[in-house]
Amino acid sequence: MNKACIIGAGSSGIAAAKVLKQHGIPFDCFERGSGIGGNWRYRNDNGMSAAYGSLHINTSKDRMAYSDYPMPDDYPDYLHHSQVLEYFESYVDHFGIRPDIHFKTTVKDISPTADGAWDVTISGPNGAGRETRNYAAVLVSNGHHWDPRLPEFPGEFTGRARHSHSFETSSGLEDRNVLVVGIGNSGVDIACEASHVARRVLLSTRKSAHILPKYVLGRPIDTYTSPLANYLPLAVQQLFFTFLMKIANGPQGRYGVPTPEHSLLQAHPTISSELLNLAGHGKVTIKPNIEELRGDQVAFSDGTVEPIDEIIYATGYKISFPFLRPEIVNSRGNDVRLYRLVAHSEHTKLFFIGLIQPLGAVMPLAEAQAIWVAKLLTGECKLPPADTMERRIDADLRAMQKRYVTSKRHTIQVDFFAYRELMRKEVRKGRQPAARRVPIINPSRS
Repeated sequence: MNKACIIGAGSSGIAAAKVLKQHGIPFDCFERGSGIGGNWRYRNDNGMSAAYGSLHINTSKDRMAYSDYPMPDDYPDYLHHSQVLEYFESYVDHFGIRPDIHFKTTVKDISPTADGAWDVTISGPNGAGRETRNYAAVLVSNGHHWDPRLPEFPGEFTGRARHSHSFETSSGLEDRNVLVVGIGNSGVDIACEASHVARRVLLSTRKSAHILPKYVLGRPIDTYTSPLANYLPLAVQQLFFTFLMKIANGPQGRYGVPTPEHSLLQAHPTISSELLNLAGHGKVTIKPNIEELRGDQVAFSDGTVEPIDEIIYATGYKISFPFLRPEIVNSRGNDVRLYRLVAHSEHTKLFFIGLIQPLGAVMPLAEAQAIWVAKLLTGECKLPPADTMERRIDADLRAMQKRYVTSKRHTIQVDFFAYRELMRKEVRKGRQPAARRVPIINPSRS
């Protein structure tokens, strides 16, 4: 079939759909839920959204917007999830891609065929209407914040325990002792929200994190980054942001939040304008790692024991592809071997869109990935040989391990501007003369 398959209609899937449409590439986009938006659709009926009622973005609106569809001027710097979804709905309708999205359709399996294409097995609601279709290429954009990763601790907890993925509001936490595990963005947001109703809130962390405010000197903090800054040595970038933090907050240890041993930009920072103040007021108490669960109590590595009614594990997610066999892509330990985190070195008609964790927003980077993939599909660009891709994968993994703290959270980490430029570079260096172009999918002439 002279057609591409896009799996998922979240922020990355709709970007891929728009780009393919602009390149004249026919496609089907399959979405398990009844609407677009993915993680940003609160209470999404696909069961995969991790959005909670109070969720706001931690990237400013201009950095989150797609390149050719700016956000409305009357939007605030930091959008509520309902505004993000509203923007996505407008984007989908503006570019006319909604008719190409098949809702309430689940991709059950994708299998390579002898000619390098893909058989995609889909089903409708409740497993009805199961069928297999053939596609020339597959773009996977199913997201990586939907399969909760739960830690294991010695002992047993007799209170209520859940992952942050199921958290919606602080209702039900009134007058309870709540322990939130994990100092990432979701964990901190939940701890701060719970502190307004709970009897006590404790926030457990193994390594702590650098806490960055949303604003510095009246400007969203991410506006202090720029494409030019990425050409500066990492030490210079770290020095600059350390200076900004001193201006904005002073030492975070002064508020009762330990300063991590790793330097800024060596791990994903946590963006919060509330945590330090709440910690300083005693509304959120920072605790070290859990040592043992003891019924209705929790013992910590500092020797303290606290009574706990509820634990919320904000401990991240597993990268999962339930429709892909492990021999095709094995994501155990959140490790994925993909060229530039997009292309498979063996199955060269299989691509991944949005499988990145940037210091910044995913959306513009997913769009840049999709542009490169579209040009690969039309033959305008060509991938390097498989052995070249494998060497590059190894080199990129070594560089990532050297730069970032070892963690399942940092296996797909990228810098926003550097990665966006990398996508543009792949387009430039892979461009083929017109006479040598061999399209995977022939663009439509309409």
